[in-house]
Amino acid sequence: MNFKEEFEERVENIERVIRDYLPEETGYQKTVLEAMNYSVLAGGKRLRPMLMEETFRLFGGKDEKVIAPFMAAMEMIHTYSLVHDDLPAMDNDEYRRGRKTTHVVFGEAIGILAGDGLLNFAYETACKGYEYCLYDENHDSLDEKTLLDRIQYSNRFMKAMTILAKKPGIYGMLGGQVIDVEATGKSIDKSKLDVIHEWKTGALIEASMMIGAILAGANDVEVEVVRKVALSIGLAFQIQDDILDETSTMQVLGKPIHSDEKNEKTTYVTLFGIKQAKKFVEELTGQAIEQYQSLNKENEFLEALIYFLIDRKN
Repeated sequence: MNFKEEFEERVENIERVIRDYLPEETGYQKTVLEAMNYSVLAGGKRLRPMLMEETFRLFGGKDEKVIAPFMAAMEMIHTYSLVHDDLPAMDNDEYRRGRKTTHVVFGEAIGILAGDGLLNFAYETACKGYEYCLYDENHDSLDEKTLLDRIQYSNRFMKAMTILAKKPGIYGMLGGQVIDVEATGKSIDKSKLDVIHEWKTGALIEASMMIGAILAGANDVEVEVVRKVALSIGLAFQIQDDILDETSTMQVLGKPIHSDEKNEKTTYVTLFGIKQAKKFVEELTGQAIEQYQSLNKENEFLEALIYFLIDRKN
């Protein structure tokens, strides 16, 4: 397998999926729609929808109509978090993914509203997946047998929506962001830092992989294993991000470096140094792979993607 080619092919497909669900830039509220689309189309590796789709495939999922609305919704939620994270009241960053941040281009007020719009539109988008339960591709009513199959899918859909609602919220990404904001300029220990990373970064990775597994029909035990895999990936991913903030360049990262230092944030690097932080990444990588292999299922690309996420350079 040529991982780079496979990766680029998947990114291209995800870009198509995302574009299919973005709002048209029309109406009196056109400005916020332009800002929303500007934010989502700024690029990126599309890791969360990619992890979702590959986990879906891991458990035998094949129908893109089932997973596509959730893939697009997840990227919208992730993008909203970045738009708000870049605001002057938060990290006050002027560049994201190599170009001007949303609030710099459209103004702070529209930046806030664009983030709000993406979060709301994400759930509207995910809900489009429910149409799959009720109609065939021609929007005709279903026969009885097919309808019974779709009712089973509807149960999976509701489980997936519950995950999509909870993980970005006060007991997930948003909660982690609150702890992070309140910890700014203060000394915190590893246990509190882990909670910040697990919630602020790990929650969306957990949600992505869990939703993929659920929609493909994984049982509760398998979904819990997937959650643990994602948790290890998320923590390692954020530690690697801390390392890159210290060792990379703006040209490579596409965003300002040393932002953690500028914003007086405790990281694994400030607590343990780069060498030990890298060791934590290696340990968590091994843990994620071991947990993944315990599922006794194969997806060569997904396993390679796990290594790539944690060993990335940007």
